[in-house]
Amino acid sequence: MEPVTLTTERLVLRPLRLDDAAAVHAACQEPDIPRWTSVPSPYTREDAEEFIGRAAPAGWQDDSNYTLGVFTADEGVLVGTMALVRLAQLPAPGHQAEIGYWTAKEQRGRGYTVEAAREMIRWAFEDLGVERLEWHAEAGNEGSRAVALKAGFQMEGTFRSKLVREGTRRDIWIGSLLPSDLGRPTKTPYLPYPDRA
Repeated sequence: MEPVTLTTERLVLRPLRLDDAAAVHAACQEPDIPRWTSVPSPYTREDAEEFIGRAAPAGWQDDSNYTLGVFTADEGVLVGTMALVRLAQLPAPGHQAEIGYWTAKEQRGRGYTVEAAREMIRWAFEDLGVERLEWHAEAGNEGSRAVALKAGFQMEGTFRSKLVREGTRRDIWIGSLLPSDLGRPTKTPYLPYPDRA
């Protein structure tokens, strides 16, 4: 798939370029980003260049992972990144995805990540045909959870011992968002269990 550029009132979501490497590297020095995400620690300039130059483009090329940098529309300042990862779960492979994001410390508390997530969600449902969008985070990541809730995700629970980080198994929180939660149609009908109706 060809990379896309998405816009909101205050933001531009676009593919990262090599000239963004310094900003990505600087943002990922803040300890909470590697603590709660899969970003390596320590995070080097070479890590940023590898991510921007190879890993992110490869996801678009094989239609598996769509990563965009999030920038302010007025000054082009890096806010963070936003990504969708296709989940190959049967019986509907390709119609499920997971959203992930991180936000530079200086840009937190302004509603940017929620705004970017809502646009990524719109794109996932309208253009990619996603029928179930998931959010996962290590249990305790209150910032990510707050963004997910404001973007409309419903919390579904805790998966025990699901994540291995630094040699230790940890719990994760999971939430989901369906097109019907936002009044959107889906190609595949959904029949919720009676206690969820």
